[in-house]
Amino acid sequence: MTQLLDVRPLKSRVGDFIAGLKALEKEPITTARVSDIVAQMQPSAEALAPYLLWNQERYARNLIYRDDCFEVIALCWLPGQRTPIHSHNGQLGWVTVVQGELVCRNYQFVRSRVEKKAPVSCSCLAGAVRPVEVKLLSSATCQADGTVAVVDRRQTTHQIENLEKSRHGSVSLHVYSKPIDSCVLFDETSRCCERRQLQYYSANGVILGETPPLTYAQLTDTAA
Repeated sequence: MTQLLDVRPLKSRVGDFIAGLKALEKEPITTARVSDIVAQMQPSAEALAPYLLWNQERYARNLIYRDDCFEVIALCWLPGQRTPIHSHNGQLGWVTVVQGELVCRNYQFVRSRVEKKAPVSCSCLAGAVRPVEVKLLSSATCQADGTVAVVDRRQTTHQIENLEKSRHGSVSLHVYSKPIDSCVLFDETSRCCERRQLQYYSANGVILGETPPLTYAQLTDTAA
């Protein structure tokens, strides 16, 4: 007997969502197929509540699921928190906002001219030492309206920031294929880039560090 998924659009249980992604692993994974799953089955903030943990110091990367093909993460953002400008190693990614709103800025790394008196250098993708700058290509505000943004091999360098003033915090759901363990980020102070290992704040709802988290319930209970 064929097992049927309990699908409730935009309010699907997390298990249904993961099952939908895993079903795609039987055939070649394409941008369109994953986009459809994320758009049709993305869990609500309430369904994601066990995984939603905030960090007062920086945005929180909360791992929900990971295998050889997919990585599913809920990112929790307090007002003013943002990522560095970073790349995705050419991997495919799908992002949707499930609570609040976020600003996404797309950039391009460009080689800068070397100053004779004060050269600036950094280690980048291939280990080469070179000065770099970034060029802003576009900026957009993403809201919790079910829209799915795709990060592909042509557009992989961006920055995400929570500019909203709500005390509820913003939540975004990220799906990557394949999982991303490191990325190249741009340091706006030194004007150079470096490869950095990525870390999770929590996995399966369990904090991995020592910093006490703020839970989804605590934020919603105290919000004015």
